[in-house]
Amino acid sequence: MLCFLRGMAFVPFLLVTWSSAAFIISYVVAVLSGHVNPFLPYISDTGTTPPESGIFGFMINFSAFLGAATMYTRYKIVEKQNQTSYFSTPVFNLVSLVLGLVGCIGMGIVANFQELAVPVVHDGGALLAFVCGVVYTLLQSIISYKSCPQWNSLSTCHVRLAISAISCAAVVPSILCIFVSVFTGLTFLPLPQKSMKKKAKVNRRVSTCFRRPIGRKVYIVKEIPQHCLVRSKQSLGGMCVQEGRKLIATL
Repeated sequence: MLCFLRGMAFVPFLLVTWSSAAFIISYVVAVLSGHVNPFLPYISDTGTTPPESGIFGFMINFSAFLGAATMYTRYKIVEKQNQTSYFSTPVFNLVSLVLGLVGCIGMGIVANFQELAVPVVHDGGALLAFVCGVVYTLLQSIISYKSCPQWNSLSTCHVRLAISAISCAAVVPSILCIFVSVFTGLTFLPLPQKSMKKKAKVNRRVSTCFRRPIGRKVYIVKEIPQHCLVRSKQSLGGMCVQEGRKLIATL
């Protein structure tokens, strides 16, 4: 039997498949509609203008639900393993679950509150999704090492730690670029790509480059054929060409 058909393993498998499809489909529709630049657009850029905004919102909402289901399943598995062979305090596992669920709530906020409509709420949700998601992966890496070798191999733990380190290294410069852009007033304006200042474009490109590994990260927390967990998030940021044209017309 295929590994993703055993037990609850189909949940994280569906999470990765569905989330990847959400990013790819919304990106393709946005590019074909001429709403974004094909080269490294913000993920949220591909979900600000109809029709891709509806696709993006619906699919990311379901991804948030699948993420929450995956994390809760992981929590119950670790809880049962800890009862069989004690290796970590239950509070540590609970804190990990809470942070993961908060990250999923952040995903839902990003999907439902588009940046150009409610920018403060959108950015807050994105911050929750990124930070809580990265901390969750770190906590799960620690739990994996604590449960080794009873429930995990050392090589699996090393892989999880490496993915967590990459996520941490990516999220810091990504957030810094966002703050620099906001405080300098060079981005987060509803202007067309051609009207953006050069420094604003650089900030957006750099931020996107670092944000992509987080948005697409695949995090394994159980060995095959046991349950595995995959996290996928979307990033923040966005522009609307049509709104930009309206703004320019009023100047």
